[in-house]
Amino acid sequence: MAATYYKSGLVYNLVLVLSLLLVASMAEGRLFNLGFRKKPSTTLVCDSVFGIRQGDTCFGVEQIFNITAETFGTLNPNLNCDKLFVGQWLCVEGSS
Repeated sequence: MAATYYKSGLVYNLVLVLSLLLVASMAEGRLFNLGFRKKPSTTLVCDSVFGIRQGDTCFGVEQIFNITAETFGTLNPNLNCDKLFVGQWLCVEGSS
């Protein structure tokens, strides 16, 4: 008889703990990724571009257009400044 109460109590506690974890996970929106949190917009709008010429560097383009390295990097994500090529278009003015 005591074993039956022990097992039912154990199951009850297990269900209670799992329910609390599920509620907490859903409140955080992480477990099911239901999109309760609004993700920041990461769409880049480029208003002005510059075509790379022979001898141009990222630093040179930053100087020509008077923009910081941080802004230049934001406008041109995943750009490898060591592998620029003639005719490559770089964003020099825009917003995200």
